[in-house]
This record gives sequence, C-alpha cells and structure tokens, in this order.
Amino acid sequence: MEMDLDDILLDAEERMEKTVEVFRANLRSIRTGRANAGMVESLKVSCYGAQSTLKQLATIGVPDPQMIVIKPFDPTIVQDIEKAIQTSDLGLNPQTDKRIIRLVVPPLSEERRRQLVVHTKDMAEEMRVAIRNVRRDANKSIDKIQKAGQITEDDRDGAKDDVQKLTSDYETMVNELLEEKTKELMDI
Repeated sequence: MEMDLDDILLDAEERMEKTVEVFRANLRSIRTGRANAGMVESLKVSCYGAQSTLKQLATIGVPDPQMIVIKPFDPTIVQDIEKAIQTSDLGLNPQTDKRIIRLVVPPLSEERRRQLVVHTKDMAEEMRVAIRNVRRDANKSIDKIQKAGQITEDDRDGAKDDVQKLTSDYETMVNELLEEKTKELMDI
C-alpha cells in the first residue's frame, strides 16, 4: 500500500512526538536532589511472577521536598518494592515499616549534578538523532512517491520543507526540555 504525502507527514509527526514523550519520561526519572514521584513511578518491580511499574502497585506521595512515601496496595509486596529500589540506579535507601516505604532524597553534590547534566545532554542528543532519523525516513518516502509519478517535484520539495519544519520544531522541544532540566539540576 502506497502512502500519500499527508500520511507520510502525519507518520513523521507522530514518531517525533513519541520521541519527545520518551525524552520527557526519561527526564522525570533523573534525580535532582528534590523528591519527585516521577523518580520512582516507572521503576520495574518483580512480583506476582511478572514485572509491573511501581505506580501500578502503590500510591506514591511526596510529603516534603526530601521524602518520597510509597504505600503498596498490597502490603505483602513491600519487600519486592524495596528490592527493586535497592537494585535500581537511584542510589536511595528505602526505610520500611510493615506497610509503608520511605525514601529520603539527599541533596546532590556539585560533582554529581554536573555528571547528571552531561548524562542529560547525551540523552538529548540521542533524541535529536532519533528525530533526524524520522526526517530521513520521511524524505525517502517522499522521494519514492515522487519517482513513482504520484506527486510533482514541486510537491516533493514542499513536503520536504514541511518535514524539515517538523524536525526543527521537535528538536526545539528537546532543547527546551534539556534547558529546563539542566537549570533544575544546577539550582541548589
């Protein structure tokens, strides 16, 4: 089945949007020295013979800037959640009583903040590359339908301009998210 220009542009935009959403989700999981439910909500927990995200298994609260409180819906999985936190790369030590897990989020050192900024910049570059790969795929599809005689050269050039505009818009979104997270990481 051949795609038309609208399908190609829509597909490219959807794929670029998904890339930005993945980046946004990844940024939420980066520790900033302030407690944030996003740091742990997508953490994978092995329980009941399967992998589930923490937000599917518990309520997650942030009573103050240095504490995350996790209350499992089923108290029998407290140890499973505790194990998932300890084996994650969060660097947090869970404090557990029978039904509640508390995570104290210590402030980050200056050196660790800088490492996280570098890591965040690397992630942003990966996202920009992914967006450019979507552009490349869209441009190939546009060339293909032009060679097949379905569109004119002018239509092809106009469509490629539209794809480039999408690329620029989504790269700008990635850059803005990066700037926001960098500022958040470096603010003490």
